[in-house]
Amino acid sequence: MDWRPSGHLLKTNDLVHAIFDPESDAAKLLVKATMGEVELFAAQKSWNAILWLINNTLKVDGKPVYTGQQLGNLRAALPIVWKKL
Repeated sequence: MDWRPSGHLLKTNDLVHAIFDPESDAAKLLVKATMGEVELFAAQKSWNAILWLINNTLKVDGKPVYTGQQLGNLRAALPIVWKKL
């Protein structure tokens, strides 16, 4: 029998908490996902909300702090399966 960790669907607000609030339950799930203890899923549109949040709040001299490439690397590094929901 194949073993697979339990899965959790993160809504957009959960995803925001997971990335920006290290004390949140969602952040704790994110840590567990990096250790392979759980599997996380999120809608692709939730990533768009994260992009908007980062690009509109993290600025220096009116310009976004992160490049598109860096944000792409962040997305790829997150232990989340992105789904078209």
